[in-house]
Amino acid sequence: MAIDTFFAFLGVYSDVDDALADYEAVKDLHVEAGLLDRSGRPRITVTGGEAAEFLQGQVTNDVEALEPGAGCYALLLDRKGRIRADMRVLRLAADAFLIDTEPELGEDVLGHLGTYNIGRDAAVTADPEPRSLLSLLGPMAAKLLGGAISGPEHAHRELLVAGVGCRAAATAAGADLLVPAAGADAVRDRLLAEGAQPVAEDAAEITRVEAGRPRVGLEIGPRTMPAEAGLEERAVSFTKGCYIGQEPVARLHYKGRPNRHLRRLRASAPVAAGDPVTADERELGAVGTAVVSPAGGPLALAILRREAEPGDEVAIGADATATVEAIDA
Repeated sequence: MAIDTFFAFLGVYSDVDDALADYEAVKDLHVEAGLLDRSGRPRITVTGGEAAEFLQGQVTNDVEALEPGAGCYALLLDRKGRIRADMRVLRLAADAFLIDTEPELGEDVLGHLGTYNIGRDAAVTADPEPRSLLSLLGPMAAKLLGGAISGPEHAHRELLVAGVGCRAAATAAGADLLVPAAGADAVRDRLLAEGAQPVAEDAAEITRVEAGRPRVGLEIGPRTMPAEAGLEERAVSFTKGCYIGQEPVARLHYKGRPNRHLRRLRASAPVAAGDPVTADERELGAVGTAVVSPAGGPLALAILRREAEPGDEVAIGADATATVEAIDA
């Protein structure tokens, strides 16, 4: 990374040590591998002869088409097509799925699935196995796992790390390891010994904003539809059967145009979550996540009214301006 870019990054920090720590952490995620403990993500199992058919009618993606060892990203919607939760769905076997979601969404997802499965051969339970979730983030993640994880995002398989049986799932940023809780320390120690660097959630958030991936509870609010969050390609199947919220999502996709779009904002100065985004004194939306990137300086993600087109200049809060950027699906 160029020295002038780094010192521009340093200039938004009041403490040099804090700036250096974040610089090193984000560098690890760009060129090496960082290790982040995400064990707080709730996990839910859905098992039984009708598990696939049941989930197919609840979430937006085509889980019934998944083979064991494959997975997908999916959404749980309300009947108006607005996002309630997002999740990763891994198919473990013909009759078994493992779901994980954001910490604050676990009870809602578990409660919903546990209500709608009545009369179905589809048992919904909080993951009965005590497991830790360790995320390897960065281009060296696959090498640290001996090349054992490859393929599309969410592909998964069992493997041994430090003699501990784990399930490794490919992610856009590297790989996630589901590890029996009793073996988590041994796995963590092995990965650190082989070159992974411990990183904090703040560093991972910088790379998420750089990549333009929205998060429920931040960019995605209770009135957000998949198209507005740029999630149709990743999370929605338009060829599967019915699911809750399908009609308004399909109607918007085929006959309408979203009123809002997910945008990245390249700001003139650091901004904060919740800051209003305006143009010509008209409010277009609010910042969902704000970070300072070593590579890109102050950045933010926001879902904005469609008047905010790529290349436009907008105001954020009282003191900052920003250039609006499109985000690839």
